[in-house]
Amino acid sequence: MSNLQLAGRKSLTLFSGRAFPELAEEIAGHLGGTVMPMTARDFANGEIFVRPEESVRGSDAFVIQSHTTPINKWVMETLILVDALKRASAKRITVVAPFYPYSRQDKKHRGREPISARLMADLLKTAGADRIMSIDLHTAQIQGFFDGPVDHLFAMPLLAAYVAKTYAGEEITVVSPDTGRVRAAEQWADRIGGAPIAFIHKSRDLNVANHVVAKRVVGDVAGRLCILADDMIDTGDSIVKAADLLYEAGASDVIIAATHGIFSEPAAERLKNSRAREVIITNTLPIRPEQQFDKLTVISIAPMIARAIREVFEDGSVTSLFDGRS
Repeated sequence: MSNLQLAGRKSLTLFSGRAFPELAEEIAGHLGGTVMPMTARDFANGEIFVRPEESVRGSDAFVIQSHTTPINKWVMETLILVDALKRASAKRITVVAPFYPYSRQDKKHRGREPISARLMADLLKTAGADRIMSIDLHTAQIQGFFDGPVDHLFAMPLLAAYVAKTYAGEEITVVSPDTGRVRAAEQWADRIGGAPIAFIHKSRDLNVANHVVAKRVVGDVAGRLCILADDMIDTGDSIVKAADLLYEAGASDVIIAATHGIFSEPAAERLKNSRAREVIITNTLPIRPEQQFDKLTVISIAPMIARAIREVFEDGSVTSLFDGRS
């Protein structure tokens, strides 16, 4: 019935939302178990119903949900599933949200704006979540929004290891797409052998969603392979413009790397037709067949999540997975 047992005293149960069940099944495979059976359906008016098919009393329950489009539906399904597990007497409930919903709304830029990332944390807590696990939060401060433990995992070691192996011997510069991610670029540089860094100076129109203006490159990129590293790609507009700016500044080639491939329309088409040599992402979110293209590489984060779940279940150290490095 349960996936794992520890000394006959604890049981682990894995549940998957309907947004991306393939990821949950891959995680379960790495844990040597299966996803628990569950009934889930939509009523005619859009209301969601879920019911675990087996007892979860006293178990350590993990709810895996990738908050992809339509994001509000999957947020609601997550909340309802957590509520169901709480009412079924699960001992502890951990929400595994590889992509944290509403993470870009983490502060007030102007008056009368919501802090929706905080609202998501409050909703999860109210529903009954005891713990949250997520990958590459848009800003570190989101960890403080939830009243309980937050396991913040990092995909950068996986992405950087792939780049270091695939492009060994090339003259690499790591480029931050804006000034806010320079620290992340420094960590990338450390991972691939102390490469120099550069960044793109740009401005954002607060009145228009997904609209930025890339202005200039700060740093030496001439004749170098540039790794343009970001946490997410939504419509692809800003990252493609940044890549074009790097080519104009003399870069020999550009590799785009990001953790979360949101890929709202027309991202796939923009990236496919961009000058970038390769686009590297992880599978925190599902990539539909129509979003795939030849130069897209998807690296699985399932093994990392499985290891983190095992550490949480066995009361180990999630931090040890990253050697204490963020």
